[in-house]
Amino acid sequence: MNTVATGLLAPLLLLPLAGAALNGAVGRFLPKPLSAAIGLVPIAVSFVLALVAALQLHGLGGAEAYGAAALTQDLGEWLNVGPLVANWALHFDAVTAVMALVITGVGFLIHLYSVGYMHDDEGFAKYFAYLNLFVAAMLSLVLADNLILLFLGWEGVGLVSWLLIGFWYKDAEKVDAANKAFIANRVGDLALMLGVFLLFGLAGTVHVGELREWVSHLSPAQITAGGTLLTTSTMLLFIGCTGKSAQIPLYVWLPDAMAGPTPVSALIHAATMVTAGIYLMVRLNFLFVLTPVTLAVVAVIGLATAIMAGTIGLMQNDIKKVLAYSTISQLGFMFLAVGVAAPAAAMFHLVTHAFFKALLFLGSGSVIHALSGEQDIRRMGGLGKVLPSTSKTFLIGCLAIAGFPLTAGFFSKDEILWSIMNNQQVLGGPALSSVLFPLALFAAFLTALYMFRLYFVVFAGEQRLTDEAKSHLHESPAVMTGPLWVLAILSLVAGFAGLPHFTGLPNLFHHFIAPVIAPTEALVRSVYSHDSGAIWGCVGAGTVAGLSGMGLAFVLWGRGGERPARLAASWPRLHALVLNKYYIDELYEFTFGKALRIKSRVYDLFVDNLVIDTVAVGGAGWLSTFSGQLIGRLQNGNLQRYLTIAFIGLAIVLFLIARGGVTP
Repeated sequence: MNTVATGLLAPLLLLPLAGAALNGAVGRFLPKPLSAAIGLVPIAVSFVLALVAALQLHGLGGAEAYGAAALTQDLGEWLNVGPLVANWALHFDAVTAVMALVITGVGFLIHLYSVGYMHDDEGFAKYFAYLNLFVAAMLSLVLADNLILLFLGWEGVGLVSWLLIGFWYKDAEKVDAANKAFIANRVGDLALMLGVFLLFGLAGTVHVGELREWVSHLSPAQITAGGTLLTTSTMLLFIGCTGKSAQIPLYVWLPDAMAGPTPVSALIHAATMVTAGIYLMVRLNFLFVLTPVTLAVVAVIGLATAIMAGTIGLMQNDIKKVLAYSTISQLGFMFLAVGVAAPAAAMFHLVTHAFFKALLFLGSGSVIHALSGEQDIRRMGGLGKVLPSTSKTFLIGCLAIAGFPLTAGFFSKDEILWSIMNNQQVLGGPALSSVLFPLALFAAFLTALYMFRLYFVVFAGEQRLTDEAKSHLHESPAVMTGPLWVLAILSLVAGFAGLPHFTGLPNLFHHFIAPVIAPTEALVRSVYSHDSGAIWGCVGAGTVAGLSGMGLAFVLWGRGGERPARLAASWPRLHALVLNKYYIDELYEFTFGKALRIKSRVYDLFVDNLVIDTVAVGGAGWLSTFSGQLIGRLQNGNLQRYLTIAFIGLAIVLFLIARGGVTP
C-alpha cells in the first residue's frame, strides 16, 4: 500500500473536540448565535480537511492505485505492554474517506438544522458540546490505525450517545431510554473486546495493516488449522457489531433511543453511530472472508432483522419509532451484504442510507416542530398543504428508501439483491441464496409499504390535528428546511456514483474503495458476473417489490377508509403480536431484567450493606474508635501507670527468656 505521512488528520479529529471543550466550558455564558458558531465551524472545517485529504489521496497513485493509497499520521506511543503496542496513529484510506466525509458532511447539516430546532432549549450550548464530542469520537473510530484506538472511539460514541439520548434528563422515561441503550451496547462491547483479544492472540498484533499482512501470508493449511479460533474471533466481533448497529439480539435499544432530540436521532441513529458495526466488518473483511460460517450467520441475522423490524415498523404510530425500525431494517440489509461477501455494496448502501434516513429524521423533526411536539401520526394528516418544503423533501426520502427507479436507494438496494445471487458460492451454493433472495425482496416490499403508509397518514388526507397543534401549525424556518433540501438532492443523485457495469458507465464508488476492501487473490471466493440478463432480472424484481409496496400503501392509506382497521380486526392475534413488537422487550425483561434486578438486590443487601457498609466501613470505624479509646486510657499522663505497664512488659519478656521462647 502506498502510504504518505500528512498533518491533516490530527486537526480533522481535534477540531470537533476543541469545539466541544469550548462550548462545554463557556458556552452557557455566551449568546446562542456564538455558541452555535462554536459548534458549527469545527465541523465545517473538518469536512473541508476530509475533502482535501481525499483529494490528496487521489493524487498518490492515479486511478488504479487510488483506493490502495493511504495517508497516515502518528502522534506518538500510547500503549506498550509486552507484545501489545498501540500508538496514537491515524490512517486515512478510501473507506476512511467515505466515512469521514459522511460524518462531517451530514453532521454539519444536522448541526445547522439544530440551530433552529433547539433554539429555545435551555441546554443549547451543552447540546452543541455533546454533538461536537460525538463527531470527534466517531472520527476517532474511523481514523484509528489499530483496534485498540478504534475501541476507544467505539466506547466514546457509546458514552456520548447516552448523554444525547438522555439529554432531557428531567424526564425519567428519557433517562431510562439512555440507560437501556448504554447497557445493551455494553453487552456488545464486551464481545467486541474479547474478539480483539482473541485476534491479538492469534496474530500478535492489533494494527489493521499488520493484520491484513498476516492474513495474506496464511496458507490454506494454516487457515484450516486455526479455523475454529478465527471463526470464534469473527463471531465475537460480529456480536459486538450487533450492539452498535442494532441487530438481533441487541437491537432493542434503538427504538427507545428516539427519546432524544430529533437531530440526535438523525446524527447518531441514521448516519453515523449505528453504521459503526458495518464499518468495522468492512474494514476487517479480509478476516471475515476466511470464516464462511460467520458470513452465513451475518447474512441470516441481517435479513431476519430487516424483516422483523419492517413488520414492527408497519404497526408503529409514533413517527420517530417508524423511522427507528426502518433504520434497524436498513442496517439489516447492510449486514446481509457483508454476509454475502459484498462489502462494497454494504458501504454504498451505508452512504445512500445516511442521506435519505437523515432527511427522513430531520423531516419528522420539522413535522414535530410544526405541531408543537406532537409525534402520534394518528393526530396528523393533510400536512402536505401547509408544510410544502417538509412534505416534498419527505416524499423524496420515502422514494429513495423504497428504491424508486433512479433514486439513491434504487441503486444501492438492487446491488445488494444482485450480490445475493452472484455470490452463491460464499453461501455454500445456491440453496441458501435461493431462500435469502425472495426474503430480501419481501423486506424491500415491506420498506416501501411502511414508509408510504407513514407518508400518506402524515401528509395526505384530512387533517386530524388537535386544537393546540392547529394553533401553532407552521412551516419550519429556512435554517431547518435548507438542510432538508440538500439531503433531498443527495438522496436523488448519490446513486449515480454506483452505476451497474451494464450501463457502460464507470462505477465510481466501487472504483474508489475496491482495492481497500478486496481480499487477496488467494481468498477471493466469488467472481463478479457480467450477465446483464441476470442483473436486469434482479433490478426488475427489486423494482416490482418496491412499487408493489407503494401501491398497496396507497390502496390502504392513501385513499383513507377503514381497510387497515378491518384487516387488523380479521387477524387480531397477529396484529397484537406485531403491535407489541413480538413481546421481545417483555421477554428480555422477564429473563435478563429480572435476573439482573435479583442480582442487584443480593449485591445491595449482602455485599454493599453487609460486607462493605457493616464489615469494611463500619468495622474500620469501630476498630479506630476502640483503638483510640484504648490508647487514650493508656496515655493518660499518670507516671505510676506508665511504670507499672513497663514493669509488667519487662516481666513478660524475662519470663519468655527463662522458658526459652525468646533468644536475647
